[in-house]
Amino acid sequence: MTASTEFDRKFYIVVHPLDDEPEKKVETDNLGPMRITTTVRVCLYALRAYLLLMFGMLGYRVLELGGIIRG
Repeated sequence: MTASTEFDRKFYIVVHPLDDEPEKKVETDNLGPMRITTTVRVCLYALRAYLLLMFGMLGYRVLELGGIIRG
């Protein structure tokens, strides 16, 4: 590599969100509810069960560390 006295400068233009032009409004008045496939429904129930289990374990651990229950 050779030494150069010239520098490649890159300039970025930053646009603040308040100074930006608003986006075009999309008509969403006539859209109905989305359909959920069976796979998505099963995944959502699995996620709900997992979260309930994790919160239950967290609550048990907090009660155990607080000395309310013995483990």
